[in-house]
Amino acid sequence: MEVIETRISDVKLIKPKVFGDERGYFFESFNQKAFEEAVGQSVSFVQDNHSRSVKGTLRGLHYQLPPHPQGKLVRVTVGEVFDVAVDIRRSSPTFGQWVGEYLSADNKHQLWIPPGFAHGFLVTSEVAEFQYKCTDFYAPDCESAIRWDDKELSISWPIKKCPLVSHKDDQASFFLNAECFD
Repeated sequence: MEVIETRISDVKLIKPKVFGDERGYFFESFNQKAFEEAVGQSVSFVQDNHSRSVKGTLRGLHYQLPPHPQGKLVRVTVGEVFDVAVDIRRSSPTFGQWVGEYLSADNKHQLWIPPGFAHGFLVTSEVAEFQYKCTDFYAPDCESAIRWDDKELSISWPIKKCPLVSHKDDQASFFLNAECFD
């Protein structure tokens, strides 16, 4: 596996080594030891999630606050998304900055998003299946979100028209009013 630091060094782009021939391909999608070496810390995943969305769907920017913050290892198994992580750690030199990467079934890339980041994605293919591992269980009382179109963040979403968003995401806080990590 190849690990690439993004503009925000704590967020890692992971490119698995893919073995392919005329029969198809094989790759190791997760290896605990190799992953921990890549991110430089011990990480335990407790929950796997899977979503399916149509083109133009935007989910996020979601996160969980302490005492149940979630780190996520995300990937796409069908289609393509533009995946975004926003640093919401007030003590970080990259507080309020974001990083975006295209993840697809074709490129098989994964993104490690540690606790302290808001996360979202936009489906750029006709349909996408999105899978992710979480470091803590879903805790509704710790759940929070920031508006995807917040002008303070200025995320360059690759869209031409208004995306499909849930009512809940449409009502999310603006960045300046959002609860953040210390």
